[in-house]
Amino acid sequence: MGWACVAIGVFHVVLGNAAIPGAGSAGTTVDSWGRFMGAGFVGYGLAWLWAARQRPVPAQAVRWLAGVFLLGGVGRLISLAVHGWPHWFQIALAVIELTLPAVFFWLADAEERALRSGTETVATG
Repeated sequence: MGWACVAIGVFHVVLGNAAIPGAGSAGTTVDSWGRFMGAGFVGYGLAWLWAARQRPVPAQAVRWLAGVFLLGGVGRLISLAVHGWPHWFQIALAVIELTLPAVFFWLADAEERALRSGTETVATG
């Protein structure tokens, strides 16, 4: 999740409007906003990477990060209700943003539970 968000954010910072399907001629204001938001997405990805490298992985951080991701999906639903159907790729992203957080909410405290119960396995490599 973290590396994907960092890569997507960098993609938006570098390409601006060209990174958004259907927004190539959206103008300089949208280009500026998109590049700024791309930088924010890089930071969001770095927060995921930070959380994933903690021992144990902090369940509260995972829940907060998953909640932010879910909020992005809700924002897409609001846009759909107000403005109609976007580019098909944006619909696919909305499906991911609305379903993946449930997986993260479910798994958030898995490592903490395993440590408490003594069933943790140690990954090497």
